[in-house]
Amino acid sequence: MSLYVLNEDKDVSDDYRVSSAKGQQLIRVIAAAADRHGEEYIGRLYTEFGTRLHNDGRDRELGTLLAIAEESLEAVGLDKALAAEAMDSTEYDEAIRKSHNEGITLVGQEVGTPVIRVGANAFFGPVVTTIPRGEDAGRLWDGVLLVTEFDDFFELKRSRTRRPSFD
Repeated sequence: MSLYVLNEDKDVSDDYRVSSAKGQQLIRVIAAAADRHGEEYIGRLYTEFGTRLHNDGRDRELGTLLAIAEESLEAVGLDKALAAEAMDSTEYDEAIRKSHNEGITLVGQEVGTPVIRVGANAFFGPVVTTIPRGEDAGRLWDGVLLVTEFDDFFELKRSRTRRPSFD
């Protein structure tokens, strides 16, 4: 999903609009890489971008985003020149919009990220503040699989009281 596309017609702050437009630049790089080199790069690039932005706490200014995109492309074995080509290009915007609409149709407009699909059902979440490891990760996934078996299951939610931790 694209937060930029999701919120383009919604009443959001100017700061949020600018932030999601920056995110859209990275999505363009992913779309270009997938188109030119294969869809297996989608998850790999999301992971590389996310590690640099969230785990490493890198800022989202234009020069830094370009560097993040270049480093991430190189980390997955692709030419870093694709970053400069794709970030400001609208060539893949229609494909991004189509992909977003396919995913969001499964869950509805009033969600955020992540959106996952398991079998015939898709959901927003799970949202966790720490990364479960080992047996805990398996138990969480087993729970996700269990609730997705119920066609009438829609939501579990509580307010977040902790910031994400990427340790």
